[in-house]
Amino acid sequence: MKVRSISDYPRDPRMKAFEFQASINPNETLPVPSEVATQLHPEQPVRVLILVPEPADQAAWARLTAEQFLKGYDDSDAIYNDLSAL
Repeated sequence: MKVRSISDYPRDPRMKAFEFQASINPNETLPVPSEVATQLHPEQPVRVLILVPEPADQAAWARLTAEQFLKGYDDSDAIYNDLSAL
C-alpha cells in the first residue's frame, strides 16, 4: 500500500469528517467506534488521516529555531514589515 501525503489528495467538499481517538491494536488494526462505523456502508472506501504528537525533541528544535531566528531581528528590519506600500 502506498502512503501518500495529505497534500497529494484533491480536496472534495462533499466529504464528511469524523474525529475520534484510537490506538493501533497489536495486530496493526485501528478500531473504529461503533457510532462512526454505523454511518458507513460495508466495503465503502474511506480516506484515513492519522495525526500523532510530535516527539518532544522535535518540538524543542522547532522552538529553538524560531527563537534563534528572532534573535537576528533588529528594529531596523521593521521597514520590511509593510511592503504593500511599494
